[in-house]
Amino acid sequence: MDLDGRLICIFGGGGFLGRYIAQSLLERGARLRIAERNISNAMHIKPLGNLGQTQFVSADVTKRDSVERAVRDCDGVINLVGVLNGDFARVHVEGARHVAEAAAAASCRSLVHMSAIGADPQSASRYGRSKGEGEAAVLQAFPNAVILRPSIVFGREDQFVNRFAAMIAMLPIVPVIGGKTRFQPVFVGDVAEAVAEAVSRPATYAGHTFELGGPEILSMGEINRRIAAMTGRDRSFVDVPDFAASAMASLFGPLPGAPITKDQYIMLQKDNVVASGAKGLDALGVAATPLAAVAPGWMDKYTAHGRFGARAKAS
Repeated sequence: MDLDGRLICIFGGGGFLGRYIAQSLLERGARLRIAERNISNAMHIKPLGNLGQTQFVSADVTKRDSVERAVRDCDGVINLVGVLNGDFARVHVEGARHVAEAAAAASCRSLVHMSAIGADPQSASRYGRSKGEGEAAVLQAFPNAVILRPSIVFGREDQFVNRFAAMIAMLPIVPVIGGKTRFQPVFVGDVAEAVAEAVSRPATYAGHTFELGGPEILSMGEINRRIAAMTGRDRSFVDVPDFAASAMASLFGPLPGAPITKDQYIMLQKDNVVASGAKGLDALGVAATPLAAVAPGWMDKYTAHGRFGARAKAS
């Protein structure tokens, strides 16, 4: 096992993506230190490993001293911390800098920084701009860091496919915002394998940036229709006009639970796909998994009669 006994610290390791990355690293023999603001959010990771293979530490990327404690004696560091709303600069730039500087000071062999497709210091969206500035801060402090930029990540516990599936199950007529915007959904298990590969071979991938996308490029409208077909829902889809979507984002975006924020609306003005010529999953030795190959394993709960109805129909 290529990570046998090495201690890897994962900031934000208790989240959706962190669960899968932890499993991939544990399978390679790594020891894990899961760093979370509230470690109770990461206790589900413990049963994935053997006795003594996982440990937990309370850390906040915006607090330098807690980050320094978390990376002490670690061989590698992974930063997954990100927000979709709020103080982007504090988390994506300042927090990312803290992690990279602490990893460098601790002489860690590897650092993997999770960014996003669309990261660009010149981006019109605050999210994209902060992600781009965060990448620059990381590379300044730790030049050999590996930057990973995934498109939309899907999997059993995601907040993307599941969100739309729930809405499609509930509404006979489904509004679609940004219906023509294209995405390249990537399976969470593939992203996890990419991270594990980058951590395992730091000399091979040092200083490189990879854009991670799945085997299909789908518009937002196509994604919704694909989900409806998977769940056996006959639905009508209505594209929300740009002026209405913009007004909705401006008026309701600041409110809790808003369907879309102003910044998210701005991001929808650009496709979220792997750039031409960019290094992708294949450069990390990972074969991309299509949505249809794995989604049926959890999407049946959104069918008309749930899992049991889907089984009865199949029989």
